[in-house]
Amino acid sequence: MGATLGPFGDLKAVFFDLDGTLVDSARDIHRSLAIALRDLGLRTVSEPQVRHWVGRGASRLVDCTIKSLGADPALHAPLLAQFMLRYQANVCVDSEVYDGVIDCLEYCQAQQLHLACITNKPLLPAKKLLSQLNLLRYFSLVLGGDSLDHRKPHPAPLLHALAYYDILPDQAVMIGDSRNDVEAAHASGMACVGLSYGYNHGEPLQACAPDLLLDSLFELF
Repeated sequence: MGATLGPFGDLKAVFFDLDGTLVDSARDIHRSLAIALRDLGLRTVSEPQVRHWVGRGASRLVDCTIKSLGADPALHAPLLAQFMLRYQANVCVDSEVYDGVIDCLEYCQAQQLHLACITNKPLLPAKKLLSQLNLLRYFSLVLGGDSLDHRKPHPAPLLHALAYYDILPDQAVMIGDSRNDVEAAHASGMACVGLSYGYNHGEPLQACAPDLLLDSLFELF
C-alpha cells in the first residue's frame, strides 16, 4: 500500500514543479534579465511582466522579452547567453520558499514517498537554487528543462520519472502552478494538484482544469 496525500491514496511518489510552486524566484530572474538587457544596451522589462513569462524555460523567457521590446530576434542567442551567465551568479539573492513547502516536503518524506522536482528551468540553476534554499536534500530526482529532449507540457519528463521509480501513473501526483504542469500530468495519465499562488503566465489556473486547486500546500496534508 502507498501513502495518502489529500484526496489521493496509494501513492508512491510526488512530483513538484519549482518556480511558482516551491519557490518565488521571480525577483532574481527579473534582476538577472534586467542586467543582461543593460549589458546589451537594451531597455529593461518589469517584474510583473517577468512573472507572466516564468515557467516555460529560459529560452521562452528571452523570446517573450524580445517580442515585448520589439527588438531584433537575432538578439535571442546573445541575450539568452548573457541572462544565463548573470542568473547563474545570482540565482538565489531574493528567492524565497513559499509557506507550506517545507511542511509538505517533510510530511511526504515521513510517508516514505519518492520526491522529484520537475522544472522547465535549466538543470544547473535549478539544482543550485534548490541547494541554496536547503531543498535539494528532499529530492531523489531533479529534472531540468534541458535534461531530456522534451520539457513540460510534453509528458516526457513525468514519464521518465515514473520509469525511474518503476511506478504507474496512478501511483504519483504532480503539483504545480501552471498549465504546463496540468497538461504534462494529464498527458502522462497522472492527476495534478494546481496551486493558485504561482505564476501561470497570467492565466487563472482554474481554466486549466487541475484535478485539485489549492491556495496553499497546507491544505494538502
